[in-house]
Amino acid sequence: MKNCLLNARLAVLPLALAAAFPPFAQTQTIPQLAETVVTATRVAQPLSDVVADVSIIDRAQIERSGAVGVADLLKRLPGVEITRNGGLGASTGVFLRGAESRFTAVYIDGVRIDSQATGGAAWEAIPLALIDRIEVLRGPAAAVYGSDALGGVIQFFTKSGEEGFAPYAGFGVGTYSTRKLDAGFSGASGAFDYAIGLAHEKSDGFNARPIAGQNPDKDGYRNKSANIRLGFQAHSSQRFEASYLTSDGNSGYDNSLGVDDRNLHKLETLGLNWQARWTEAWSTHLAVTESKDRYETTPSPYLTETRLRGYTFFNEVRLGEHLLTAALERKEDHLKNAPIDQGRSQNALALGYGFSHQAHTVQLNMRHDKDSEFGGKTTGSAAYAYAFTPAWRGTASVGTAFRAPTLYQRFSVYGVPTLVPESSRNVELGLRWAQGASSAALVAYRNKVDNLITFAGAGTCASPFGCYSNTARAEYSGATLSATHAMNGVNLAASLDVQNPRDVATGKSLARRSKQHATLSADTRVANWQLGAEAQFSGKRFDDAANTRVLSGYSVANLSASTPISKDWTLLARIDNLTDKKYEVARNYGTAGRSFYIGVKWAPK
Repeated sequence: MKNCLLNARLAVLPLALAAAFPPFAQTQTIPQLAETVVTATRVAQPLSDVVADVSIIDRAQIERSGAVGVADLLKRLPGVEITRNGGLGASTGVFLRGAESRFTAVYIDGVRIDSQATGGAAWEAIPLALIDRIEVLRGPAAAVYGSDALGGVIQFFTKSGEEGFAPYAGFGVGTYSTRKLDAGFSGASGAFDYAIGLAHEKSDGFNARPIAGQNPDKDGYRNKSANIRLGFQAHSSQRFEASYLTSDGNSGYDNSLGVDDRNLHKLETLGLNWQARWTEAWSTHLAVTESKDRYETTPSPYLTETRLRGYTFFNEVRLGEHLLTAALERKEDHLKNAPIDQGRSQNALALGYGFSHQAHTVQLNMRHDKDSEFGGKTTGSAAYAYAFTPAWRGTASVGTAFRAPTLYQRFSVYGVPTLVPESSRNVELGLRWAQGASSAALVAYRNKVDNLITFAGAGTCASPFGCYSNTARAEYSGATLSATHAMNGVNLAASLDVQNPRDVATGKSLARRSKQHATLSADTRVANWQLGAEAQFSGKRFDDAANTRVLSGYSVANLSASTPISKDWTLLARIDNLTDKKYEVARNYGTAGRSFYIGVKWAPK
């Protein structure tokens, strides 16, 4: 019955969108999209010129959302689902268009983060309190970023300094004895700019595995994080920048009776950048980056350490309506997970060409990666956009991508040294409309993956319990409908994803991904209050590859509110899971019930 109700809600969503938006044929004005985005091509460009499917979340949106974690914020975007083994701080996965978490390339201030053990970023270790802006690119981008960007790219940016001095501080408490504290300051003086932030979170949590045979204890978490970002404008055409972020997390999980099992997760990123503009047409960017991901469980003896280094020399040449880019890039990956102590490197040459003239936009990219273990791998992409009218725009793109096996998949007791990179071919079509404060978009895609790495039964590895193998093929196909509209002071947003992530050989759905999921949100100002409401819907999923264990569909509603209580102080409040819905995103793992949070923020104006 619950699934029927959910399906009914999803079926009604397109009708609700059609009723909320005026007929598109009446559009006359040009959309005002002043935001710039860098993730699509690594070059700053207006959002209105981007052909790729991109979403942007700025600091104001983060604060209005009342989100408690990075993954909880991302899942409100089109094309995004999450899975989590318990509450905040627990192991978390993010699916872009149904693609595995490891298929998303993730960067913090331009620094690549990943785990060469589990594969994919440690989403639970990214401190939302220190993030100022997020850019999400849906669809393969290996021709720009190389390995990892098989499903998309997500970039996180911390705050940068601006003229003057701007301190801030915030404190809040909530359900499950949650306590949060953050503080920092930013500014600029002369040629120098700076931004420093600190954050601390702690919660007693809830029982992550409320089933027989598991500890009936609370699985809480705590996290300490800090960042610093420094800039020096040596000359009008020369800029140096350095960034550092550290996050130290400790979360509980149930592994054995009578034992307080803990996940210890530490993430560090360091970036050094030099930007130079030689002429009006030619600019250069040199970056040296490093990230460390350390994951340990206690009292069970498991420890893994990933170190990623990157060197990028990027050139941009603008000739009228033409944009040329060329990049030399080196990546170095290293994993320690006793007895594993392995590394590898990739050297790459990436070329890009962009052209924009009147109604036409073209973007071409090609990249050749030479891996120290797998040899050469060439990827490419081509995208085209045509503006039928000032308000209507059609897009089409094709591209190839790959991801190299993790070092753990090759050299652990479950590993197979002969594994080859996973590879994909993607095609998508889009139609976008924008007029004033209203917009709508429809994107259809099909991403086929060959040599998909899965964990199967006993094979050529040393473990009798199972081995990694390249035996699977997958297809991620679907369509995303999204829209925004401002009406009588109310800002509305909605999205509907219909997708079919499946194993090509068996026809079975891939685990923990629904075939339909949707979001609805609204915010408005009443007197001095900023009020917001959202609803998230997800259809049924399967927890296993055989599609025998069903995870029921669910719907969750959240409320948020904020108001200034003095010149420099703001009161924030939210209610998550308003109806106290009981649901699972991973079998036998609990999710938070109805939760309350209230906080204050000080930011002198």
